[in-house]
Amino acid sequence: MKPQNESTQGVAPTPWHPSRWDLIRDAVAFQAKLVVDGMRDLILLPVSVVAALLSLLQSGDRAGSQFYRLVALGRRTEKWINLFSAADRMPEETAADDGLASHSFDKLVDRVEGMVREQYDKGGVTAQAKEAIDSVLDTLPKRKKQ
Repeated sequence: MKPQNESTQGVAPTPWHPSRWDLIRDAVAFQAKLVVDGMRDLILLPVSVVAALLSLLQSGDRAGSQFYRLVALGRRTEKWINLFSAADRMPEETAADDGLASHSFDKLVDRVEGMVREQYDKGGVTAQAKEAIDSVLDTLPKRKKQ
């Protein structure tokens, strides 16, 4: 449930401030979620490597099944943990958009992969590839200092 900042025309909305108890609850819940999320990641790291290797050894219709089932499980646990749910308390006009929504990690991986493939096809995956990767990394949005 998002708090509503009602404003009449010409009157600035009142700033939103959570109650102390909401802040304490959200801070404690966030810390607990960080611990659970971190433990999940520690477990998934080696298990995902094993699942990927097992998936690579499979052939036919089952190729990749172990890895992708593990990824699907990871996605379900990510939704269950809902690490940043406390941000839902903020009114939309208070939540800052720093431009990261249009620059996801997956998009970065896709761009780097595309450049590496292009360099590989050209026969040179050395200095040219480094420059191409650097140019992609330079396009990432810089976080605004407040």
